[in-house]
Amino acid sequence: MTDAALAPLLVSQPASGSAVTTERYPVRILLVATAVVFLVLFLLLPLAAVFVEAFRAGLGAYFAAVTEPDAVAAIKLTLLVAAIAVPANIVFGLAASWAIAKFEFKGKSVLNTLIDLPFSVSPVISGLIYVLLFGAQGYFGPYLQSHNIQIIFALPGIVLATIFVTFPFVARELVPLMQEQGTQDEEAALSLGASGWKTFFKVTLPNIRWALLYGVVLCNARAMGEFGAVSVVSGHIRGKTNTMPLHVEILYNEYNFAAAFAVASLLALLALVTLVIKISLEWRYADQIAASRRH
Repeated sequence: MTDAALAPLLVSQPASGSAVTTERYPVRILLVATAVVFLVLFLLLPLAAVFVEAFRAGLGAYFAAVTEPDAVAAIKLTLLVAAIAVPANIVFGLAASWAIAKFEFKGKSVLNTLIDLPFSVSPVISGLIYVLLFGAQGYFGPYLQSHNIQIIFALPGIVLATIFVTFPFVARELVPLMQEQGTQDEEAALSLGASGWKTFFKVTLPNIRWALLYGVVLCNARAMGEFGAVSVVSGHIRGKTNTMPLHVEILYNEYNFAAAFAVASLLALLALVTLVIKISLEWRYADQIAASRRH
């Protein structure tokens, strides 16, 4: 192709650092403004309203609401459930993503589809499933009662329901990344004599650690804030099986709005702390994160 023929194509290419979109400046301003207004109206204002209502009655009332025995029990139970459910989902997410991304086997597409099942099933239904299985009139209920094992209306049922609704988060962060990275690094490590476990800890895990972190953050936030499934299997026993979201509901239904918003603000604060940790790690290790994504 001659230089004369190439000239129009060269002119049409955007200069380095210039915008690659063709929208006019007013259109771009409108799009940005729409996004900002949406975030303010549907995210920032409701979140701010929670904290305003929580402190409306003063600091004394706030601390009294979050330190009374039922609230303390709900906080402890929420943290305990998250401490059990999140590591369990890390194990499942790593195993499922490793199997899907690194191996070919019958039923691979079925496994990949089943990971998304909690996204399509109502949390209430997932809670009812465990009641059907382990409740007093369920399939395994008589056997469990005869051996003095209680799952429904106790910690095990809450943990099982929480694991069910949160197990896709880690796997869904890891599977696309591991599929994109392929198996070349693992094959090279194995060819050099590394064992399977050493290959995983020295090669695979460092390459996926940031995606794993994102999955853990999302899983933890959902585990602490889960309501529907936990509500079905918990029995709403104050001071024993009420997590923080359930305790907020009880306080709100009793018209104890100050205490309800106080506990809700604490739950929101836990989520914000998790988000701040994630953002700070992104900021501090930005170069490493970008390198792992290019890998």
